[in-house]
Amino acid sequence: MLIKKELLKRQIAGETFLVPLGKTVYENNGLFLLSDVGAFLWDRIPGADNEETLVRAVLEEYEIDEKTAREDIGAFLDKLRSMDII
Repeated sequence: MLIKKELLKRQIAGETFLVPLGKTVYENNGLFLLSDVGAFLWDRIPGADNEETLVRAVLEEYEIDEKTAREDIGAFLDKLRSMDII
């Protein structure tokens, strides 16, 4: 999967944020807060061939049922797509 925008993941005060860089600063207003699972997914998106790869990674890492994992990952990726991040 391809990340289209310049975003840097940073820990700030115990929270994980995506910080816009370069021209992304002008396209997006503010920081993006990620949950622990969101940060986990963000780290794996560049190496993921597809959504299934991410689902498998989450199922291996977290105690969650497959249906919930698929729904939550789908919603996360849909949000990123709607913002033209991926």
